[in-house]
Amino acid sequence: MKSEERQLEVLKHIVDIFIETGEPASSLAVCERLQNSVSSATIRNDMAKLERLGYLQQPHTSAGRIPTYKGFRVYVESLIKLHYLTTSEKNEIKGLLEGDFASVGEIIENAALALADYTELAVVALDNVKKFFIISKVDVVEAGKRIYSVFIVAFSGEVKSKVCRLTFDVTKEQIDFFKKVINENLIGNTIDVLDDKLMECLATSLGCYVSGLLPFLKAIYDISDEISKNNVNFKGEKNLLKYDGLKASELIEFMSEKNKIKEILADAFSGINIFFGKENDRFVLGNSSFIVTKYGVKEDFGSFGVVGPIRLNYKKILPYVSFFSQTVTNMIEDLTEETKGGDGCEETTKKK
Repeated sequence: MKSEERQLEVLKHIVDIFIETGEPASSLAVCERLQNSVSSATIRNDMAKLERLGYLQQPHTSAGRIPTYKGFRVYVESLIKLHYLTTSEKNEIKGLLEGDFASVGEIIENAALALADYTELAVVALDNVKKFFIISKVDVVEAGKRIYSVFIVAFSGEVKSKVCRLTFDVTKEQIDFFKKVINENLIGNTIDVLDDKLMECLATSLGCYVSGLLPFLKAIYDISDEISKNNVNFKGEKNLLKYDGLKASELIEFMSEKNKIKEILADAFSGINIFFGKENDRFVLGNSSFIVTKYGVKEDFGSFGVVGPIRLNYKKILPYVSFFSQTVTNMIEDLTEETKGGDGCEETTKKK
């Protein structure tokens, strides 16, 4: 075995030992893993070189070595042999994800919770629900004196609403006109078409009634914005409290940085992406790993991020996360139809 190949084997065994025990690996322990095919002195030389290259570190004088973030990076990308999921494991995961779901949001929420329970880790989900919220009806209902509820109903049956409290009176004629204009332009479109350009177009279409109806129009925009802002959700945070080495203060800080987490999840490319501790400037949780995978093939549905200690059984966790992603993708594609929303008041794409 060439020295470079042997050093990679040494690195692999040191990471395995650290994951299994949490302790630094000695040259003797690595020798045993290599079935004493080389001497302890050779292994010590290899460990020293790996340390100089930044793959290992020695926490204490005369102690063994532990992997650095750089060492973990080589390990997960090149050295491990992933666990092959059995039919029983696949069926178990599919059983956890099954359900009578009416919307993409319900599928994702259930999947995030199931993944957190199955892995005993924390899961953060980013979804693009707005792409699948296809508007079937917009309604305005009087709920009290100068109090109205604006409802947006999806073809899936999902309903979003917002209460408007006015300081002036509006007539039934004005409300009926508002519903007519809005429904003519929004039915059949996904809610993500509600950008500033379309809002200006709708305001123009309301004509002389626009000043009195602006609160209702704003309510529609707020509903769309709320869906967008609430698409980062944590599940299983308490699972992390049982792991040594994860600081509660850093965990709280991490979970509060939803915008930063959203950036990481949104920027991830297809397949499995792994971030280690503070290896990435945007990731603030030390001694941890953040495994991110997108779900969706034909289009970008969203991402799952699995958060746990750096000492994870990556051989099993990575295939689990990948299979969850594939299964969720299939479920969403079965539930939804590809829809292209209109981009202006003059164009409306109906759901087929």
